[in-house]
Amino acid sequence: MIINVGGRTDIVNYYTPWLLNRLKEGFAYSRNPFARENVYKLSLKPEDVDCLLFCSKNYRPILDHIGKIDKDYNILCNYTITAYGKDIELKVPTIDQSVKTLERLSDTVGRNKILWRYDPILLTDKYTVERHLETFEYMAEKIAPLVYRCIFSFVDMYKKVEENMPEIIPFTDEDKVRLLKGIGEISKNCNLYTQSCATDESYEKYNIHAAGCTTREILEHAHNVVYKNVRGRGIRKNCHCIPSRDIGAYNSCLSECKYCYANRKPDIPRKVIKLHDEKSPLLLGHLRPDDNLIETKAISYIEPMQTTLFDF
Repeated sequence: MIINVGGRTDIVNYYTPWLLNRLKEGFAYSRNPFARENVYKLSLKPEDVDCLLFCSKNYRPILDHIGKIDKDYNILCNYTITAYGKDIELKVPTIDQSVKTLERLSDTVGRNKILWRYDPILLTDKYTVERHLETFEYMAEKIAPLVYRCIFSFVDMYKKVEENMPEIIPFTDEDKVRLLKGIGEISKNCNLYTQSCATDESYEKYNIHAAGCTTREILEHAHNVVYKNVRGRGIRKNCHCIPSRDIGAYNSCLSECKYCYANRKPDIPRKVIKLHDEKSPLLLGHLRPDDNLIETKAISYIEPMQTTLFDF
């Protein structure tokens, strides 16, 4: 079972004490966001977890603990560092601050367990194609030696994104081609393996590889084990990732990114944070009398080790 620590909210940045308590106790509850009476109990015991899949825009709160977690679990760290400033990502560290944190993270767990996420790519009057390429090159030169590969995606224009960020300028075909060519050339010059995310389109002619950020290839490279051939079935359209179970909750990320997919409105997290109790098995609130608690069976995606005569 792959445990997603960052799909619904940035747990690492804002809820590390809660996460450490959950790992210590060996389980967490996860409320179904669509059938809220259903609460799943997920084992966090190392023997039941194939991978702790982290995704965050700031690993500083967990740096002092990530080495110990890495010894106990297979981990994969997605680190999102974009071109945007405080005008779009209100509470996210600056690029240079993030790179310093990434340096420490890479020194601690190894570059093979880190993916740099440059996403989502969106256009405004300020963040033009040229601005993206200039910033991507600046970052790629610094980040390439610290990570296994780079993953990017173009913004998904969900209704809530359109409402919260009306200044987004739609991509033209020419915009996309210029970005793809530029990102591909910069990646080649920096010896950075770059791939797309959440798309069925092929960008191979631009030196950009196929989509999938939690694939067998990536996991096996990170953990030196063999994963089963599990069909990709992620939560976003055209997602090719191995399925995972999320222990977070929507509408609880405090970064206030204007393009956020996981918050309906930017002000909601400031209200729901009052429900957070770092001692509770649930990220938000507690189990209610009418909740349906469901014990989740831990199904491993890792192939059992093959015994040979040389093992005796």
